[in-house]
Amino acid sequence: MNAVRIAVVNSHPVQYSAPLYAYLQQDPSLDITALYCTDFSLRGGRDPGFGQAITWDIDLLEGYRSVFLGPRVSARSIHGFWSLIVPELWREIRSGKYDAVWLHGYAYAAYVLAFIAAKSKGLPVYMRSETHLALGRPRWKQKLRDAVLKVAYRHVDRFLAIGTANYAYYISLGIPADRIHFVPYTVDNDRFIAAARISDQDRHDLRLKLGLPVDLPVVMFASKFMPRKHPESVLNAAALLRERGVNVAVLMVGTGEMEQELRDLALRLQLEHVAFPGFVNQSELPRVYATADVFVLPSADEPWGFIINEVMCAALPVILSDSIGSTPDLIRDGFNGRLMKAGDAQTLACALHDILSPPGRAVAMGRGSLEIISGWSYEQCRLGLLGATHPLGKQGSADRIQRNGRGDGARSR
Repeated sequence: MNAVRIAVVNSHPVQYSAPLYAYLQQDPSLDITALYCTDFSLRGGRDPGFGQAITWDIDLLEGYRSVFLGPRVSARSIHGFWSLIVPELWREIRSGKYDAVWLHGYAYAAYVLAFIAAKSKGLPVYMRSETHLALGRPRWKQKLRDAVLKVAYRHVDRFLAIGTANYAYYISLGIPADRIHFVPYTVDNDRFIAAARISDQDRHDLRLKLGLPVDLPVVMFASKFMPRKHPESVLNAAALLRERGVNVAVLMVGTGEMEQELRDLALRLQLEHVAFPGFVNQSELPRVYATADVFVLPSADEPWGFIINEVMCAALPVILSDSIGSTPDLIRDGFNGRLMKAGDAQTLACALHDILSPPGRAVAMGRGSLEIISGWSYEQCRLGLLGATHPLGKQGSADRIQRNGRGDGARSR
């Protein structure tokens, strides 16, 4: 059989997507081409979340075919719906080179154009978006968006659910279950697991390099320093723990608009052991993860949180807010971590105390994280995409999610 030729429309090369495309390309029945609207992530464009120019230190183009669209590909930046107007998409998608078009939502005008071009050519469209029902939006916006999508999604042939919460959102719009296939949000597990295996001596030395004590448990936050991620609650929780006689060190990995505010807060709270190493690139991240004892993400309105996949590959227990899109799939409360209320320092302090106080519990929960994430991988993406390409709409893993209410069916393979 000839391979199914799939055009994947992307705003720019992304460190999470590129390894997935390379993995999928190894299947002889799939032929993946990434269509890129801009190359800003390759040339070191400014990331507004980090507040600085970012150039990733891993190869984002290896192992799959890519097309950069038009002479303005190096002039385009990303700052809203109209920032990506890419007329070259029309000709590329209608060129006869592709059998299907894979879209990542509808955040940019280019994605809407790609959708129209595909349907005008009679090509099936696969939709993979991040939305879930717990995301906070004004009610009138939700109603307007859902009304428009219910009409537009009638013309989408397959939906690629990134997890349980995303699957539930599609179902809420009336999408039939047999049109939804499980293509989960994943990272390059093999790379992260291997790179996070460091010796005790390396862990000791890296803690000293980061300015952390070697004899205290390390609580890590790693993400953009922005209000919706509530990094301040990590520092406040550390202060609450100190009042209870539990001392911890805090590792705040990242940068962003709140950095000075967070540094000032650490001083006001008189926290002795807080490290701000700044932005850490992809190749070094797993080693930094391996220095910590527990990871915390107190976010509100978090569509997924890829950082959670990464730290679980480093065998860390996780404390996650109940409004993060990945929590139904990546955390089993009490097994590999604890749930907390978004931004709430009290519930975070209680969760930290529960994990760090009993000897050995953090290590055991970390093993639970590694067990879960080992089955949440690119292979599930491949199987789900194959199901979506089946001409009769062969049912995929999304149906197992519907039956058991979480991603355990995929993990049991």
